Amino acid sequence: MVDKKISSELVYRSADTLIILSIVLLASVYAPSYDFTDGYLAVGLGAALIFGLVGRFTDIYTSWSGRPFFRDEAMRMVVTWLTTFFLLVFIIFVAKSSDQFSRVVLVGWLFTTPILLIISRYTLRAALSYLKRIGIHNRNIAIVGITDTGLHFANSINQQPESGLQVAGFYSVDLDNASLPSTYAKIGGVAELLEAARSGTWDQIYLALPNQNQHFSSQLISQLADTITPVRLIPDNFTHALLHNKYLEIADTPVLCIYDAPLSAERALVKRAEDLIIGSLLLVLLLPLMALISLAIKTSSPGPVLFKQSRHGLRGEEFQVWKFRTMTVCENGSVIKQATRNDARVTKVGAFLRKTSLDELPQFFNVLQGHMSIVGPRPHAVAHNEAYKALIPGYMQRHMMKPGITGWAQVNGWRGETDTLYKMQKRVECDMEYIRSWSLGLDLRIIVATAFKALSDKNAY
Repeated sequence: MVDKKISSELVYRSADTLIILSIVLLASVYAPSYDFTDGYLAVGLGAALIFGLVGRFTDIYTSWSGRPFFRDEAMRMVVTWLTTFFLLVFIIFVAKSSDQFSRVVLVGWLFTTPILLIISRYTLRAALSYLKRIGIHNRNIAIVGITDTGLHFANSINQQPESGLQVAGFYSVDLDNASLPSTYAKIGGVAELLEAARSGTWDQIYLALPNQNQHFSSQLISQLADTITPVRLIPDNFTHALLHNKYLEIADTPVLCIYDAPLSAERALVKRAEDLIIGSLLLVLLLPLMALISLAIKTSSPGPVLFKQSRHGLRGEEFQVWKFRTMTVCENGSVIKQATRNDARVTKVGAFLRKTSLDELPQFFNVLQGHMSIVGPRPHAVAHNEAYKALIPGYMQRHMMKPGITGWAQVNGWRGETDTLYKMQKRVECDMEYIRSWSLGLDLRIIVATAFKALSDKNAY
């Protein structure tokens, strides 16, 4: 199997090569008296370096997005390249070196490079996937335990041949809780498993053991320790949930944090500094726009400019969230109807504000007050919280972090009306993933993603 790390490395190195080659080739064709001592090669090298750094902040789509691979990859490439290019142009301008470069070369480089990057990346990934599909460098694996977990894993592998894994069959153990379909072979029991593991018959062995007998599982894992085959554990749902939690050591005793505050005091200070610095800067820049929006609301429909509604914040504390009024009503009671497509309550100005997310701008005041963050789980109306916490296990855990103006769920397509329970479940899943994975870099990536999605979000109405 071609390892994912190797695949990614090939992709990154090909991008660096294309960035450098494209400007060198353009310069050799269009720049008069070009030679390798000119600054184009240095600009290409600098672009390759910046491209890699910027890529860390624009890698905003993951498996949570649920969108086709190529569209996400193409958008990420374009965003990363445009950011890289304009940073370079700014550096060249500050260094007063713009007269040394042909504008034709730079403009040509601006437009041709992202096209080449997208084509090369898609082609390279398709080639790697094809090699795995036809069996080159594939790895044969065996699954121990005829369980729902093991069968789900096997089915997932069969649906994704590019993973490079091929299921040779299942070993049965005591307390197997599922029947083996005819599409999979039963290749023995515990004795045959241990013999195969000692002789290296399989490239990898995956344990999908029943959780009813921990003594048996511990004994089997101990026996496999004396073999030469890599052994991996497929966690059941309960174990999978625990793996996301952190460990502490208190009085020389390991402690697993089942439900815990996600941010230490130091990390909370960093996030608060982020909110104050970025929030203040954006608020100053957006004040003229907010003044125009206020005027448009006031002159287009009767009612206040701002709409305030009770929301739950950090650890369930209630606060008043600020938004520009977009409806003819200002609901804040025990029953609140969510906005729907073509909602008659939405004003003409309000429809535009909701579509572009401009109605959220007053929440920067909530950020400066300390009730919200720029990035975090979106705050829901108190009435909605009361309804959903009875339907979705762990729903209120999203209040372990301050709510945000934007969030991981919003940039992954789970914004807008939650007319089905599934949509709210996916939003909560994204919120919990964000809480577990928080970093300053993740916040910056979400802010960048929000800026590009604000004008094209089909779920906003």
